[in-house]
Amino acid sequence: MTNYTHPSILKFKQLVELKDYRLPTKKEYVRYVWKLAEHFDCDPASLSENQVRQYFLFLRQELQASASVMKGAKWALRCFYRESLKVTGWTVFEDLRVAEPKSLPTVLGREEVQRLLASVREARFATCLRLMYYCGLRISEALRLEVQDILGREKPPRLHIRNAKGGKDRYVPLAAALLEELRGWWRTHRNPKLIFPAPVSAKPGVVVPHPLSQTLVPMSAASVQQVFRLAQQTSGVHPRATPHTLRHSYATHLLEEGVSLRQISLYLGHASLDTTAIYTHLTAISEARTQAALHRLYQPRKV
Repeated sequence: MTNYTHPSILKFKQLVELKDYRLPTKKEYVRYVWKLAEHFDCDPASLSENQVRQYFLFLRQELQASASVMKGAKWALRCFYRESLKVTGWTVFEDLRVAEPKSLPTVLGREEVQRLLASVREARFATCLRLMYYCGLRISEALRLEVQDILGREKPPRLHIRNAKGGKDRYVPLAAALLEELRGWWRTHRNPKLIFPAPVSAKPGVVVPHPLSQTLVPMSAASVQQVFRLAQQTSGVHPRATPHTLRHSYATHLLEEGVSLRQISLYLGHASLDTTAIYTHLTAISEARTQAALHRLYQPRKV
């Protein structure tokens, strides 16, 4: 079990609790500081700037940590030393540069998506994955969805996505057919709060009978990921596809249908159009439209 007994880490944990971070972020910040303490086997408050610099080099050169890990360590340790310990004069956090990967996300074709979704037989997982694709949701957003978030009586119907990434709310359009599918799934368990309640286990690996209507927690992301992997193997779609690929595919397919980039950005909850613009590189239809437009523009002038 992780032990946060160093006084400086306990103090930092209290500081992080005061901040308006999401719970996973708070846990990660404390975990990054603990990993530093574990590396040097001491209270991290006693470390010098050069030791912290050597730790970053260890992460990058020996562990070959990903950009997301390097970025997380940088901001967590920066908060620890500057805000909690009030250290001044260090430049190591400005010296550390973390380049964002530029690779394009994996996107499935429309037929591939349908083939993958059709291979999921269990209703709770099939409905969840279909919701993720047809509404462009992150896996956590789909699983946290509550009954009150389905605005089925509005014209047109939509979802209210609460406290998403960055603590933001947004609205996402909901197809009438999917609304009926969600209602049909809910009627199988009638949980007063959750759309995707989790079965209750008495101990690891043993599921005990328990009405889903009384469950207080949603299904786990791990269970959805496992089902997705099985469906991926069964359907033979792209081997690098993940549940998040459904969100990328949603954005790309909407763009192909002529939905504006700005509208798609709002549906996805992106803070910047630059983030959404990556999907313009993933659609063959957009490329074909560009070629057609260039052909119309490039007409030989009559002399």
